Amino acid sequence: MLSQIDVQKFNTLIEINTLINSNYQDAHSLVTQILDSATRLCECESSSLLLLDRKSGELYFDIALGSKGDAVKRFTVKLEEGIAGWVVRHNKPVIINDVLNDKRHLQSIAQEIDYPSRTMMAVPMRVKDQCIGVIELINKKNAQFFVQDDLEWLEIFANQAALAIVNVQSIEKARDEIQHLQDELKKDQGYHTMITKSPIMTAKLEIMDRIAKTDSSVLILGESGVGKELFAEQIHLRSLRSTKPFIRVNCAVLPEGLLESELFGHVKGAFTNAIADRRGRFELAEGGTIFLDEIGDLALPLQAKLLRVIQEKTFEKVGSEMSITVNVRILAATNKDIEALVARGEFRNDLYYRLNVLPLYIPPLRQRPEDIPALAAFFLSQGMGETKKQFAGFSQEAMDAMLAYSWPGNIRELENCIERACVIGKNKWIQEEDLFLKKTAAPSFQEGGSRELKSAITAFKAYFIQKVLEEHHGNQTETAKALDIQRTYLSKLIKELNIRLS
Repeated sequence: MLSQIDVQKFNTLIEINTLINSNYQDAHSLVTQILDSATRLCECESSSLLLLDRKSGELYFDIALGSKGDAVKRFTVKLEEGIAGWVVRHNKPVIINDVLNDKRHLQSIAQEIDYPSRTMMAVPMRVKDQCIGVIELINKKNAQFFVQDDLEWLEIFANQAALAIVNVQSIEKARDEIQHLQDELKKDQGYHTMITKSPIMTAKLEIMDRIAKTDSSVLILGESGVGKELFAEQIHLRSLRSTKPFIRVNCAVLPEGLLESELFGHVKGAFTNAIADRRGRFELAEGGTIFLDEIGDLALPLQAKLLRVIQEKTFEKVGSEMSITVNVRILAATNKDIEALVARGEFRNDLYYRLNVLPLYIPPLRQRPEDIPALAAFFLSQGMGETKKQFAGFSQEAMDAMLAYSWPGNIRELENCIERACVIGKNKWIQEEDLFLKKTAAPSFQEGGSRELKSAITAFKAYFIQKVLEEHHGNQTETAKALDIQRTYLSKLIKELNIRLS
């Protein structure tokens, strides 16, 4: 008759096999579940799964469970070192019930993380009889020893883990190849890949879906580098105009005279060097969408001409009196405080309201930290392709640093940071020092000062608002948007907290 523990093991194996044979696409989660099941059912304190990097000839800790799991993942093990290295070299399992006296034991890791190993069981993970990694179970509970029955069960779990890794890696490889082809196609067409995981951005995408179905003008607001152009692309791609042209114009890069010709075209002889008629961007966008980036830099005379295009769908080329009718949807974007520009008379009030029919504010990266791991992984994949180098991912310290950083340059800064890390990185994992992130000073609390929670919260609030104001060069409207509070409330806080304005 099977014991209760055997029934649990069999049921666990059936459950895991079902997942492996399904279209399970998260290898790390599945293998973590397998390792957790082995740890629990073999009744031990901790466990780890090491994978073999054949290029470097080292084993790295892919998963580590137990009280020292995060600490141990910083290390790698050479094939000639430790019990795990022995298992890979010999492709054999091993039970060691007196680890401290075993010459194969790599004591340096145990000493550094302050976690003594008393008993250990390690088995190879095999694919077609070739070892791809090792599963280790450490310290049988209740001062017990590992026995042969434990080893046989662990070998079954190890075979499951190896099968899961191979299956999902095959799926991921196929998916990556498909995604790569799709990305290349988008690049050929001038489009970018949008990646987001955060709830706040999911909500923005839902709004964007509704906006895309209309023909109204859209004003996209947000700091530099947040991805305003990507949102404009997605609005076009999800609209009924998706099969028609998507034309981009950066209003900040050309002087007024050239920009007018760029937007509306010119006729031969309209000015020096106008040796032939030229179609402008609005004509090229016929039936589709035109994206006017940095609209806040558009000169007032051009603003008047743009207003007419929105209202009457007509314009004249430079040097011509003939009106041209166009059917174009206008998307505009700016990182400036456009309401302040209107108040100062630098942007037409009537144009602002025509463009602002459907406003869409894109939050900065610091307000959506859930996006950082996914974006970082995407940029790492790109960086590896460009540098022809391979990395397993980011160390925990590197990821913690990225999550703690405020990213004043937003996604563009993150992309540049990881591109640089790919160039200079020398380890299996991207390290914190490879990122070259600036350290942000925290508010100081002097010795003998108040330890009341209310005082500490007030001090931090003043510090935090001061830093966000500095990031926005003292612009209170943009700072209020970043903090997700009303501008009037921000002004009140500045006075109450005696915040210095530079």
